[in-house]
Amino acid sequence: MNHPEDYRGRQVVVLGLAKSGVQVAKTLHQYGAIVTVNDKKAREESPEASELEALGISVVCGGHPDGLIHPEVKLLVKNPGIPYSAPPVVRALELGIEVVTEVEVAYYLTAAPIIGITGSNGKTTTTTWIGEMLAAAGMKPIVAGNIGTPLCAAAESAKPDDCLVVELSSFQLKGTEAFRPAVAVLLNVAETHLDYHGTMEDYITSKSKLFANQRAEDTAVINWDDPVCRQLVPYLKARLLPFSLTEELTVPGVFVRPSYVSEGDDGLSRSIIYRDEDGTEHSIMDVSELMLPGRFNIGNALAAIAASVAAGAAPAALIEPLRTFRGVEHRLEFVAHKSGITYYNNSKATNSKATVTALNALSGPIVLIAGGLDRGSDYMELLPALQNKVKAVVALGQTREKIGQVAELAGLAKVVLVDNEDSAANTLRTALHQAAELAEEGDIVLLSPACASWDMFSSYEERGRIFKEAVHTL
Repeated sequence: MNHPEDYRGRQVVVLGLAKSGVQVAKTLHQYGAIVTVNDKKAREESPEASELEALGISVVCGGHPDGLIHPEVKLLVKNPGIPYSAPPVVRALELGIEVVTEVEVAYYLTAAPIIGITGSNGKTTTTTWIGEMLAAAGMKPIVAGNIGTPLCAAAESAKPDDCLVVELSSFQLKGTEAFRPAVAVLLNVAETHLDYHGTMEDYITSKSKLFANQRAEDTAVINWDDPVCRQLVPYLKARLLPFSLTEELTVPGVFVRPSYVSEGDDGLSRSIIYRDEDGTEHSIMDVSELMLPGRFNIGNALAAIAASVAAGAAPAALIEPLRTFRGVEHRLEFVAHKSGITYYNNSKATNSKATVTALNALSGPIVLIAGGLDRGSDYMELLPALQNKVKAVVALGQTREKIGQVAELAGLAKVVLVDNEDSAANTLRTALHQAAELAEEGDIVLLSPACASWDMFSSYEERGRIFKEAVHTL
């Protein structure tokens, strides 16, 4: 697409009345575009419609009318979650109309450098952590995108000496063409969202668009331990700054160096090291000083360090936020310690890999609460972790029988399938009570569904909040 000012007097369609759609419609309208916003939801389910119409923006609710997309439309900006198989998108592509997401529009609106973070798991934690690190280093981060402020609003308000720290999904990146972050971070790639992308090839291609327009003066932060991430290295045009938990990097990057504290000591000291462009090593801190549990959070910390130093932060300024950061709601979030049992909320775990990662991060017998929307997975990826880390499973939602079968294959004697009750909230409360009865002193009860929430809840946030409320009333 062109700069939004080039659409003055031209027809633009915004597909989807979510928060980002409302903001991008306002932005394009301010630049003089003739904007029509369309959403399948009924008008009474779309309170944002009145606000937009008061500004002179046309809003069409209740479906996609046949004449919505026509040759006079110059641009379609779609909500990232709307599939490319949706009729308005198909029609736009047939007519040669460019289809983008809000990320592409926002890119044209700011002179502030952008740090873009993507990956199958860990995006929100890493994005939030980078924001805290940059603030501690005396910089001016604005956390936006999937978390925080809608990206268009943040881009318009950002000053050149600010820094936009942006969480980006594959859905958003697929709809970009010119988007160019100064620092691009790829955390990991796992098999997920295939119901949207169709193939892993399309999913990986969408993720890799984060690097497509970078130049030599930009920085690409890559997970050196992830084989898919590493395969992208030959195609990068930016300066490479990898991070690794398993390899002492000889090139500039961030890594963990294990060493014995003293001869004969059984405990390892694991120092986080940043090697700069001159080859100088900066010892940041020991891994044991991190507040967040789990190996995967060590990886998130390494990625956040790499992104922060690439943006100009001094390594020494990152120590305090590394030590004090307590994580993000619904991501392996400590809830309570009751009757000798510890409760964690990991509602954001919407795929099997995220649940496996959470299970491996915790020590102690675990009673797992899992299940949700059925997207066709067989959940066999859970099997080794269930065998090694879990003493009992309580399964709910559309996938309860599938997850129950995997738990039985894992040899678990205690597997409970929770039937749907009069409300999703009550079903989850029942699951929690079942888990609490199965747990003993010293055990962990973990909500980590391995599934999206939409079969029962409006979002993983709602699911997590109800779980936490229920824990506090046990």
